[in-house]
Amino acid sequence: MNLTSNSFREGQAIPGDFAFCIVDPEHHVCLGRNLNPHLAWSAVPEGTRSFALICHDPDVPSRGDDVNQEDRTVPAALPRVDFFHWVLIDLPASLREVREGEFSDDVTPRGKPGPHAAHEARQGINDYTGWFAGDNDMRGDYYGYDGPCPPWNDEIVHHYVFTVFALDLPRLNVEGKLTGQQVRAAMAGHILAQASLTGTYTLNPSLRP
Repeated sequence: MNLTSNSFREGQAIPGDFAFCIVDPEHHVCLGRNLNPHLAWSAVPEGTRSFALICHDPDVPSRGDDVNQEDRTVPAALPRVDFFHWVLIDLPASLREVREGEFSDDVTPRGKPGPHAAHEARQGINDYTGWFAGDNDMRGDYYGYDGPCPPWNDEIVHHYVFTVFALDLPRLNVEGKLTGQQVRAAMAGHILAQASLTGTYTLNPSLRP
């Protein structure tokens, strides 16, 4: 399989239009347009009955002590963990792309509704659900796509991996709020092929071009 995008290219910086947060010189960050990027796939294997799509950031700090704190930085040597930004399953086998902004076109406080989505697909919750759990203004179930918002004081540039999976069954056997880890486990043994596209993003002014 092959995966491409009109929104960004492999290894390049993801434009701010597709981010949850963008740089703000006075307040470090402000909210972005939060559009989901365009993605298109080809060379689909015979026997494909549905697709799943996951976007994750493998560079998220494993501890939040220094995150977004004045006069502190998140050290590059800190161990990193996965943060899921998009979990989408049961896309029909006839589909070959998702359009820019088709699944997300703004930041929705307390999260977008789900799990039902376009094309009779289902979308899971992303990890902003846990991130905002203690915020009275933002807490909720964040279904669908919510884009990059790495710590503005992180010493590393983050990577965002978009992966499309061709599956051998029309509906993935997983229910509930559909977390990224649950979907990964449910896909085991059903993946015919997969393709990934990785973009980068940072809110640290010292790391931006």
